[in-house]
Amino acid sequence: MNPKIKVIVYNFTAFIVFFLITRVVLGYFWPANEVFLAVTSAIIANFIGPKFGIIQTDKELKIMMNWFLLRGIREL
Repeated sequence: MNPKIKVIVYNFTAFIVFFLITRVVLGYFWPANEVFLAVTSAIIANFIGPKFGIIQTDKELKIMMNWFLLRGIREL
């Protein structure tokens, strides 16, 4: 699979996982309008989710990950 496609899939998967977790937790503890909960969950998931990107080396494309819970940038 192309590394660019992998990065898109990784970013989307990470966003969906954190979005669903925050949506359920916020909905349980803070009953409010569904649209407001969805927007709030999307903003929180965007901030706490890991970010994936691609760098070009001399030989190949490498997938890198940055997350606030881990120190530095990690190679996958």
